Amino acid sequence: MVIPDRMRSVDEVRYVIENGGIIEDYPKDERGHSCLLLGKGEDGRPIHVVCTPKEDYLAIITTYLPSPEQWTDNSRKRKK
Repeated sequence: MVIPDRMRSVDEVRYVIENGGIIEDYPKDERGHSCLLLGKGEDGRPIHVVCTPKEDYLAIITTYLPSPEQWTDNSRKRKK
């Protein structure tokens, strides 16, 4: 399902990768050592990107807009 206000552009994802910060690290991920990045989108909204570095490229596992019901501290920490 496509929801326009939840879409992320390639430019936004690239910006998060280049300028965002790691907020969670997954060294034992089955896809290989990966991490969760947090950055801001074009309109300042928080965007999460899960990625894993490969030998020749960076694999993007998923991107999403963090839900306030699941995240605190400006989308930096999971609610327990």
